[in-house]
Amino acid sequence: MSNIKWFNEIGIEDVAEVGGKNASLGEMYQNLTSEGVRVPNGFAITSSAYVNVLKSNNAWEKLHKHLDTLDVNNLDSLQKHGEACRDIVYNCEIPIDLKTDILQAYNKLKEEYGDTLSLAVRSSATAEDSPEASFAGQNDTYLNISNADELLDAYKRCLASNFTDRSIHYKYDNKFDYLKVYLSVVVMKMVRSDIGASGVMFSLDTETGFKDVVFINAALGLGENVVQGTINPDAFYVHKPTFKQGFRTVLKRSLGSKEEKMIFTDSINLDNIAVEYTKNIPTTLQEQAHFCLSDDEVMVLADYAIKVENHYSKKAGFDKPMDMEWAKDGLDGHIYMVQARPETVQSQKKGNVLEVYHLQETGKLLVTGQAIGTKIGKGKARYIKSVKELNTFKAGEVLVADTTNPDWEPIMKIAAAIITNKGGRTCHAAILSRELGIPAVVGCDNATDVLADADSVTVSCAEGEEGHIYEGILDFEIQKTNLLNLGKTKTEIMMNLGNPDLAFSLSSLPVDGIGLARMEFIINSYIKAHPMALKHPEKVDKDVREKLEELSQAYESMEDFFVKTLSEGVATIASSVYPKPCVVRMSDFKSNEYATLLGGTTFELKEDNPMIGFRGASRYAHPNYEEGFALECAAMKRVRDEMGFTNVKLMIPFCRRVDEGQRVIDTMKKYGLTQGENGLEIYVMCEIPNNVIQIDAFSKIFDGFSIGSNDLTQLTLGVDRDSEVVAFDYDERDEGVKMMIKMAVEGCERNNRHSGICGQAPSDYPEMAEYLVKLGVNSMSLNPDSVLKTIEDIGKLEKELGR
Repeated sequence: MSNIKWFNEIGIEDVAEVGGKNASLGEMYQNLTSEGVRVPNGFAITSSAYVNVLKSNNAWEKLHKHLDTLDVNNLDSLQKHGEACRDIVYNCEIPIDLKTDILQAYNKLKEEYGDTLSLAVRSSATAEDSPEASFAGQNDTYLNISNADELLDAYKRCLASNFTDRSIHYKYDNKFDYLKVYLSVVVMKMVRSDIGASGVMFSLDTETGFKDVVFINAALGLGENVVQGTINPDAFYVHKPTFKQGFRTVLKRSLGSKEEKMIFTDSINLDNIAVEYTKNIPTTLQEQAHFCLSDDEVMVLADYAIKVENHYSKKAGFDKPMDMEWAKDGLDGHIYMVQARPETVQSQKKGNVLEVYHLQETGKLLVTGQAIGTKIGKGKARYIKSVKELNTFKAGEVLVADTTNPDWEPIMKIAAAIITNKGGRTCHAAILSRELGIPAVVGCDNATDVLADADSVTVSCAEGEEGHIYEGILDFEIQKTNLLNLGKTKTEIMMNLGNPDLAFSLSSLPVDGIGLARMEFIINSYIKAHPMALKHPEKVDKDVREKLEELSQAYESMEDFFVKTLSEGVATIASSVYPKPCVVRMSDFKSNEYATLLGGTTFELKEDNPMIGFRGASRYAHPNYEEGFALECAAMKRVRDEMGFTNVKLMIPFCRRVDEGQRVIDTMKKYGLTQGENGLEIYVMCEIPNNVIQIDAFSKIFDGFSIGSNDLTQLTLGVDRDSEVVAFDYDERDEGVKMMIKMAVEGCERNNRHSGICGQAPSDYPEMAEYLVKLGVNSMSLNPDSVLKTIEDIGKLEKELGR
């Protein structure tokens, strides 16, 4: 039967006959069901059937009349001729033999799944999902089809959708012949995600191309909302290398607002027949406040993604990152794969030249959202309310919209940047902007209210996962580095990093690890609450307690919120260099900084000089903070023992005396962090003159030292580094400071301990970097923006020194 091919008869080599979507479903059904990947059964109505439908109705000549002279860039003409072509195809009669074959196959599927079977009927174009074009959302899908008449009607509507305005424009842009892209149709068991959940996932990070993660978007109800970007979904990342070693944890997560869910309805929407049988309803506050997948379900999806990627990579003979769709059935509770195609943006990039965008100035921040890509764009803002206004948009403007869909593609291609109120990182606006290589910020909530037409704006996606829209046109530069020209240095070059949102975008830097991962950023920006307030909410006032409850509502308890959020933040940073070392410093807030956290004033004393007060090691075993330190320890134990990041070394800041160091080591052991167990190394910051003077004694307790040049300078010269009046006396290049650093490096060498430096000095002063190399320091940890230049400079210097 050339009209019908079952999933168990087709594979990826059958794209010409059944289209990308069908071929991929058959490929997974045949090869991966035995590995535990669930794929609903179904059949393809082939492209030969499409050709015959048009031929037996004499439709080819009629289509030629409309398409041969079509000016695709004239929107009125495109809309008029597109509609005519769709009418021609939809009005075709289905030949008797084809109708019989379709209905026989439908009955056979009912034998497998029972009479209550409902169907998903989906278009599968024959050029669809080819590596150079994703064809995402170009053709129509019909869901919850439950009888023979509906099935035949949905089939014809799918064929007609080969000539939607967006599909015609897409073919033109990708140089496909309008009439040589044939349509096959998928008919498969409907996964009842309308009463479950659904979403999209990728086997790499979509923004940075970081290949060590699976990225999952999830929402309640049917998947259309995630794809079209009409809601902000939940997001999860899973780290592939540790997953493959048997660890089963979420690397990081963010709770989406999930304002609506799409379900089935009996009424028909005559305005937009493509969404016939479906409607959106508001989600409950309870649904919005919780993740729509359990951690176990996220693991099932990660397992599917890794198996799908491995299968396609093995078949291709090279790494093949995948873009996938999944659905959770609310009736049987199982998760199914419903689509897989090659990822078409990051995987096509050649990795030798590193391009980094830097803003040169700052302006007033107007709006924030999720950054798509890592570039910067600028231009005049133009708010487009609906398809009717598309023709008012001018090339080089910044598109501002509530949300976009494939019909908007003609203007998205000429935009300098795209900003939407709704959507997550796998919505239509995000997918297309990535493909076009233009910056976009999605899920802003209020962009259309704040940004007025003709306002000049700068759209920055170069500052981490949060995208920023600034007032005015700001200067920026693009730093390009050919990584092939960078040699390997003997001195280890590491980077300082505290913001997990930057981790994946910096993973491509050729560093030897992370020399300083600060906890403070995660506590300040993600947790926002004092650890002791989360431990003892009964001690804070009612207003603060309500805020703490709101922050932690998606978690089992306030302590669980702290431990999971801190551990996932640290693990995300560690994943970017895994398996290279990542040195994580335990918290080093001063008491005045701790007091600004939610509930902090209840637990912090007011100090006249917090810079040399109750900070660092002195807090950890002290009754005023030990329970807070226990939470930090629980988070770090989770990072290493449950999440598998044994590349994490821990570091103690501001340790004044040797016996204080021993007390901290004992306290860590009390809370499950035993030095030497599971390879755990504990370093200390060398930032107090006593650390240098007594380095032999400190070496008996700690595994390594990281010189904190900022505090060491302050305490050697007796200068308050926060005081503007004496700022002229603060200089890391002072001979006394250099002598301290020299004694520290020599002490480490004498005691066979690691020596590193993580202060500002080598980032700010190339001559300090040179001094350190000559001393023989083991590693230097720098700010990311000075890494590449320093590698270059130190490479030259080591050459001159004959290393």
